[in-house]
Formats: sequence, structure tokens, C-alpha cells
Amino acid sequence: MESAHYFSAQPAGPFTRKPLTVELAGETRKLQTSSGIFSPEGIDKGTAVLLAEVPAPSPQGNLLDIGCGWGPIALTMALRAPHATVYAVDVNERCVTLTNENAAALGLENLRASLPDGVDPGLHFDTIWSNPPIRIGKDELHSLLLRWLPRLAPGGSAWLVVQKNLGSDSLQRWLAAELDSSFTVTRESTSKSFRILKVRKASH
Repeated sequence: MESAHYFSAQPAGPFTRKPLTVELAGETRKLQTSSGIFSPEGIDKGTAVLLAEVPAPSPQGNLLDIGCGWGPIALTMALRAPHATVYAVDVNERCVTLTNENAAALGLENLRASLPDGVDPGLHFDTIWSNPPIRIGKDELHSLLLRWLPRLAPGGSAWLVVQKNLGSDSLQRWLAAELDSSFTVTRESTSKSFRILKVRKASH
């Protein structure tokens, strides 16, 4: 499988850009992709479910996509919330480059993709959308989610899409146990073989 090593910072193989035509935020978009990243051929099923099911992101403030790949979630957020600032993070440098280039191709000046350490640690986020990288393993996944989810702003929400057979229910229970009492974790919907989990931070 070509994308087997997409968790590495610098994937093996040449970084060769390929054209990609997809529909994002209701319109056909001409973007770029490459090998060595997650779902290089287009929008994967989980991301498609997330984008179809979640409510609109906060119209302003800071938004976050955890594990951006070539950028479908972050680009959609930036298109739908032009007055917000969208942060996209990925450990894969190729993904960061592609997301920034795809944002530029769409004229989106409100999107900033970077490695995780490139985001100001003092920032809080009004909306987080993520198709989290379940296959990096439970410990890595847990530390990733605990790095970002506690940074929800008061009243903010995170929406995660997780395959049922990859432990969505146990992840929901774990999040509810790990996050402090200002957070609520709920299962919002099930579509195809995916669940949408919502993490909300209380307003006060």
C-alpha cells in the first residue's frame, strides 16, 4: 500500500506532485497530491462522512485540523469560514507542503499548515475537525488527542470521525474519562461504518 508510511516525517520515495480534482465545499477544485501521504487518490470515506455530517465550523476565531493529509478538511474549513484562521497540522512534511500549496491554489489566505510544533502553544480553538490517524497505535493516538483537544476554547467543539471496527466506542469512553469535567463527549451520528464523536468544552 503506497501510503503505508505516511506517518513518517519524511516519507520514502520521490515527492512527485500529481493533479487531483475533488469536490470541496460544494464546488469542484483542482488541487495537487502525491505518494507517501494518507489517501493520495482523493477524499477517503471517513473524511467524506465527516464533511457531510458535521455542522458548519465557527465563522471566526481559530479552527484546527489534526492530521491534515493533502488538506481536504482544512481546505473545507477555510472555504466555509473565510473570516476564521485555520490551522492544519501533520507530522508528514509532504502533507504540510501540499496543504499550503493547495490553499494557495484556492486563494485561501486564512489557512496555515505546519508541523505540530509550529503552532503557537498558547492558541485555543473554536472548532476542531479531525479524521484522526487511528492506525498510529493507541498510545500515539491518545497522546495526540490529549495534546490538542484540551485546547478547545470555552464553548468550542471538536468533531472526530472514527471507524466503528477501529475502536470508536472505546475511544469515546476513554476521552470521557481522560478529559476534565468541563468537557462532554458524545456520539453524534453513525454513517456507513463510521461514528462521529463530538467533544465540547463548556462555555464557562
